[in-house]
This record gives sequence, structure tokens and C-alpha cells, in this order.
Amino acid sequence: MHTSIAPAILYLGTPVVLNSTVNENGTYNLAPISSCIWLGWRCLLGFEAVSKTPQNILRTKECVINLPSADQVDAVNRLSLITGSNPVPAGKTLRGYQHEQNKFERAGLTPIRSETVTPPRVLECPIHLEAKLANVHRVMADEYDYSKHEHSKECTLEGILCLEMRITKVHAHPSVLMDGHANRIDPNRWRPLIMSFQRYYGLGDELTTSRLATIPEAQYRSPDIDRAESEPYRGQETICMGID
Repeated sequence: MHTSIAPAILYLGTPVVLNSTVNENGTYNLAPISSCIWLGWRCLLGFEAVSKTPQNILRTKECVINLPSADQVDAVNRLSLITGSNPVPAGKTLRGYQHEQNKFERAGLTPIRSETVTPPRVLECPIHLEAKLANVHRVMADEYDYSKHEHSKECTLEGILCLEMRITKVHAHPSVLMDGHANRIDPNRWRPLIMSFQRYYGLGDELTTSRLATIPEAQYRSPDIDRAESEPYRGQETICMGID
């Protein structure tokens, strides 16, 4: 028989992503999260509203969603318990977070130029998704009164935000592509870093062939792909600090 329980978190297992954004002073923030959902060429990213990354995205309307493989676990771990926010939010202070301005340097990762957005990509990650903000979804709105903050000078936010990002460009390392298919990622080669209940894991071998795999992947193509192909190329006009 099952037992009724009340775990403090429900992190049952999702991929880790590294979100790169631009700070107010033009430097770069890089932060790992594992609260993400993929829907076509859209991604829902979940954040505590007081965190630096959502504040940067709300201000600039863009980011890069970098997907590390299991090989980058040590770099991701070096970004744990640090924040780009200064001062450190009270809740994060209680959890032991400290401020860090140079996130790329701290992680030992390399920023490279993006094509459709200003934030840089992470060279070492096998997959990069350039993205622009499409919608903001308030979560726990029944627990927090956002209205008293939205029109204040500081625009203080509380609770949880889900930011709906529209993908504008996908970059994939050849090592994760499917042979004979220029636009398909091979799940047998792609080994994402997974977080489950605050612990890091990788994927094992495929258990069995899914019946859903009989559906041609092209049938899932959405209008966002055509829209992304018309996005302006910004690689030459955007000056990225620290990127050659």
C-alpha cells in the first residue's frame, strides 16, 4: 500500500539548464535551475521572483538556455549556493548563498557570442537555446498579493514566476546529432544532467522503444520555427563583453 507523505519539495527529476542573462552593468549572469518544461519551441522556466535571472529576463526580455550534459556536472556544482543578486535576498542568505559577480569565471566556463540575443552562450554545453520572453505567468498568486508591488518604484516581486520563453535559435554540437538527420538530436547520444531531489544524475540506456517514436518528428513542427528563422542576426552588431 502507498503511504501519504508531505515532502518539502517535489523535485522528482528534470534536466538542469544554465540560464545566461545580462546584468544592468553589462556583465553576464549565469545560473543553474531545474524547473523547466518544454513545449514545442517554447520553454517554461520557473524561478523565485527575487532571483537575479528572472529580474534580468524581465528587464531585457531575453536569455540563453544552455543545456549541460552530465560531463559538466562539476561546473554546474560550482555555481551552486552563489547568486548574482547584491545584496543577497534574505531567503537565500538563510540557505547559505553568497554574492558572485563573475559567474562564468567561477564555473570555469566560456562565453561565446549568440546570434539573435545579447546574452552569451556557454561553449562547453552541447546544446544552446537562444530565447525571448513571450509571457509571464504568476505562480502561487493565491498566496501572494502582487498588486501592492507592481506599481511601486522598486517593483518588488514575491513568490514564484514562470517565464514563457520563445526559442529563436538552436545550436547543437555535432556529437549529439542523429546520423543522417541534420535537424534531429539523437537521444542515445545526448546525456542531459538531471536533478532529482537536489542530487545530480545522468541517464541510463533506453529501456524500450516508445510507441510515440513512430510519429514522425516533423509532425510536431510549430509556427515558432518559421518565426525563429526570420529573427534578425545580431552576431555582428552586438558587443559582448569578454567575447572575441
